[in-house]
Amino acid sequence: MKLYELAQNYAQLMELAEEMESDAIVDTLEALQDEIEEKAENIAKLIRNLEADVKVIKEEEQRLADRRRSIESKIVRLKAYLQEQLEVAGLQKVKRPTITVAIQSNPPSVEIADEKLIPSEFMIPQYKVDRKSILERLKNGEIIPGAKLVQGRGVRIR
Repeated sequence: MKLYELAQNYAQLMELAEEMESDAIVDTLEALQDEIEEKAENIAKLIRNLEADVKVIKEEEQRLADRRRSIESKIVRLKAYLQEQLEVAGLQKVKRPTITVAIQSNPPSVEIADEKLIPSEFMIPQYKVDRKSILERLKNGEIIPGAKLVQGRGVRIR
């Protein structure tokens, strides 16, 4: 039987047990509770295994991201080296049977020397809700329009 079926049967039997006292119902309740506990234990073990998988995957993602950044940095250094050496040699283009290398102008871009001196018309407002402050004020009993204090429930596996 599935956990949700066991839980429903247990709840229904609990209602019946309140109405009548019977050893059969008590025995059945105990058996159902044992099954529910076993299912809960197995699901908790599965959750632990999945959490371990997530941890390993996150570590691998970090390792791969570090490796990608290292390779990207190497590409930047090699491009700068290649450009420098071609410029020293006075070559704008190198054409070979398998590849062509050329030095060309990049599209124009903006470099900001001092952000404080930029006129406000070029500034984009970025609004972000300060959830920490709202939480503290709600805990202190303040009413904040558009926000409310909620208390969720969750499963903890130890």
